[in-house]
Amino acid sequence: MHICMDWRSTKFDWNRARAFLVTAEEGSLAAAARSLGMAQPTLGRQVTALEREIGVDLFTRRGRGLELTPNGIKLLAHVRLMGEAASRFSLSASGKSEFIEGNVCITASELLSAFVLPPMIQTLRDMEPGIEIEINATNEERDLNRREADIAIRNFRPTQPELITRKLGSVRGHLYAAKSYLQQLGNPQSMAELNKASYIDTEKPGRLLALLNAQGFNLSQQNFPVISNSHIVQWELVKLGAAITATVEDIGDNEPLVERLVIPGLSPIEMDLWIVTHNELRTSRRIRRVFDFLVSEFSRRKSK
Repeated sequence: MHICMDWRSTKFDWNRARAFLVTAEEGSLAAAARSLGMAQPTLGRQVTALEREIGVDLFTRRGRGLELTPNGIKLLAHVRLMGEAASRFSLSASGKSEFIEGNVCITASELLSAFVLPPMIQTLRDMEPGIEIEINATNEERDLNRREADIAIRNFRPTQPELITRKLGSVRGHLYAAKSYLQQLGNPQSMAELNKASYIDTEKPGRLLALLNAQGFNLSQQNFPVISNSHIVQWELVKLGAAITATVEDIGDNEPLVERLVIPGLSPIEMDLWIVTHNELRTSRRIRRVFDFLVSEFSRRKSK
């Protein structure tokens, strides 16, 4: 017996349900509007219209923020399932595309996006003019399951079974500083002398502090008077002589304003690179074309 769903029982607009979901997850109308690429008043009207449609208050307004009502909390679990199903539908549909054209979103760190990917993307555009490339340059992890990107380049291997990964190789990092800053420090030749220097990291206290102390430094949070979540900002500050930071050697060695610190006992920082996509998207010809092209380009770059 074939059982059909009674669609007449669905009394709300699914787009408004999405507006509710994203607003609940982002915590405010402003953040949700940015996430969806909508005007905040439009999003607010969608949420209000949904509340009218279902006859339930979903949020309590507290100043500029929003707080889920008890009913809103209960309904959020259901609308999350809807969102996950919509993402799976979108992934599956994208994976069936047989045309080597359309948009492909690549996410990578700021440094890779700014200094490594551009010549590769230029070559790809010459070879595949029908593929439109979007580069999401961010140091934060993007969720491929939610279609925040199609392909990711990461410095760790994801473990989710629905993701396809391939190792691109390893990169080596070193400490770099402006020549003027090293002169100001008296051209230090030991870790002990560098314990008095200033450093830049993305967090305080952060990964760089732990990595250097593990190698024999004796640094504290006071050695990190400047932090920035942007690697580009960090690198500009280093070039100006504000402090020391670590970056990959392909970038640091090609910048004439800085020098690599060669100190006895100081080892390079090794980091693996992985390329990742969702297994549904791997069946899309355009996603597969970009994925395989990047694997080839990184392999060629490594062999130079």
